[in-house]
Amino acid sequence: MKYLAHILILIITLSSCSDMTSTAKERAETQEFFRTTNTIIPADDEIIVIDSAPEPKTYTPSFNRRAFFGDLHVHTEYSFDATSFGVTATPEEAYRYAQGLPIMHPSGFELQLQQPLDFYAVTDHAVFLGLIKEAADTSTEFSNYEISQAYHDINENTDGGIISMFRRHLIYRDFIADVVVSLRKGFFDDKVVNDVSKSAWLNIIKAADEAYQPGQFTTFVGYEFTSSTAIRENLHRNVIFKNSSPLPAIPFSRFNSIDPEGLWNWMDNLRLSGIESLAIPHNSNASNGNMFSWNDYAGDLIDFDYSSQRIRNEPLVEISQVKGTSDTHPLLSTKDEWANFEIYPLRTATQLPSEPPGSYVRDALQRGLVLDEQGLGNPFKFGIIASSDNHLGAPSYDEDNFFGNTGIFDDTPEKRGSVPASFLYGTILRVFDPLHAEKVEGQVYTNFDGTKYFGAAGIAGVWAEENTREAIYDAMRRKETFATSGTRLKVRFFASYEANPAEVNNPYFIEKLYETGVTMGGTLMAKNAQQPTFFVWAAADPNASKIQRVQIIKGWQSNGNHMEEVYDIACSDNLVVDKDTFRCPDNGARVNLDDCSTTAGVGASELKTFWNDPNFDPQQDAFYYVRVLENPVCRWSTWDAIRSNQSPRPDFPMTIQERAWSSPIWYEAK
Repeated sequence: MKYLAHILILIITLSSCSDMTSTAKERAETQEFFRTTNTIIPADDEIIVIDSAPEPKTYTPSFNRRAFFGDLHVHTEYSFDATSFGVTATPEEAYRYAQGLPIMHPSGFELQLQQPLDFYAVTDHAVFLGLIKEAADTSTEFSNYEISQAYHDINENTDGGIISMFRRHLIYRDFIADVVVSLRKGFFDDKVVNDVSKSAWLNIIKAADEAYQPGQFTTFVGYEFTSSTAIRENLHRNVIFKNSSPLPAIPFSRFNSIDPEGLWNWMDNLRLSGIESLAIPHNSNASNGNMFSWNDYAGDLIDFDYSSQRIRNEPLVEISQVKGTSDTHPLLSTKDEWANFEIYPLRTATQLPSEPPGSYVRDALQRGLVLDEQGLGNPFKFGIIASSDNHLGAPSYDEDNFFGNTGIFDDTPEKRGSVPASFLYGTILRVFDPLHAEKVEGQVYTNFDGTKYFGAAGIAGVWAEENTREAIYDAMRRKETFATSGTRLKVRFFASYEANPAEVNNPYFIEKLYETGVTMGGTLMAKNAQQPTFFVWAAADPNASKIQRVQIIKGWQSNGNHMEEVYDIACSDNLVVDKDTFRCPDNGARVNLDDCSTTAGVGASELKTFWNDPNFDPQQDAFYYVRVLENPVCRWSTWDAIRSNQSPRPDFPMTIQERAWSSPIWYEAK
């Protein structure tokens, strides 16, 4: 009888919500307005000084740099989507979590990192910053507006049942439109929205400053700029500030401009006032070719000024996160056996496909070479990091401990789609919400806008002198960065004309490489047709799988065609690269899918090697970057199935190979 009552309530709820009433039509028209109108609210140019901000710390630049790990893409209760997912984690709690302390999932279980991070940034959505939280809190002024009534106390009870799920889905879907409708009708004005966002922004800054412990744990003030095209092609960026004072009084958001060039103009103007920042594009894989298009947002061909402004403001790109990996795609890299890694094929929060060309980092690096050759500059000469895009304040980086990303929407294996839905849940989905249900080999699974493609990822790595805002930020600026899919793999990468393998154990070897060559993120200029030597060092995460192989990926242009080659350059277990195939032999690493145990005694804790490009052309511009592959392990979905006494879902990858990517080194022939 209880289930029957739930179904009846659900039918009534869905019926009342699905009718194309005047309200529904108004929301649909407003969503279109929001996706196509450049400016909804004029930008606020106010600058604030935070009296309690830590004093900038000076450090001595040196070659004695260490690897630090962090995450620059985390959401808390101040993000409108996180709040609608039942999330109540504060920025303060997020920073505690990053330092290894436990916090609570909205469904009531404890979350804790296996290893603390070195640096962290809460990057809540600037658009609608704090608005749902303010609407839900009945003690606030904003809660008195009519728009707020539907959101009162929504997280007083984070019930993850069917009715709550559907209600929250509607809240998530309608909130944007309801706010914009209220603005257009004059129910409240820009100041009301800005005042709420300013208050939230001050709290975010305060949390970052209070958690900052120079030398031990670094926090950055940041936020997410969530732009897109009219057809929902992702153009999101995370903006990271070097220091916490002075700062803009309110972040520049999609409200202020839909065009990323508007963001760059704002950042350039702030720089004139001594406020330094950088933006990091993410989920290019969901951009449907627009993140790395040949054209700007207005549709005009990229020119030198565009390239200069973009790379000045966007020196990095996020290559891996919960919504897939943006390295490359099997359709773009047909000869790369490892290209099909955690592919998220959709535009963000949709069921719409995302086309690969112009959406992946390796393709963008290729396009950058073309533009540079044409004298148009290189807007895609970026370094590489990863981050999580977690919406719990608490990222999950480990495949064997993946607890989802969207609060009560994916808090169980059933909701994540890794095990079949129950009969009741599956029936309701198929009848009332068929877009979010799919049948595989006779079993019904949930599929909430791509959550089945989610992964436990990723982590940013930097090489810096010390764990401070200044040193880590400068490392990001010079692009001495790397990315991992979730483990703490370390990778170093140099190119030099003077590297001597005989000196590899000399204590001054790394210092000499810095002095005579370039490290990741740098450009090596041609020198009398000499061939450079590349040095790569990779160290495994002691708490993860061992290293299977180290690769260098080369890209260049030939007669207008994108060319690439994947070279294995170091193999585990004393194996040797085949000179004809450029591949390591199989090291025998396997995964037992009955219990996720792995082959013991294979793989390397460390690999280091020198490499010369066998097809080097001193007259040919090129880029090179490192990819390190671990031995295979169970994917999170396989762990879910085993722990639920179910067979792994047949259309999911059973295993994955965690990996790291270095920032590129560019070779310039002239």
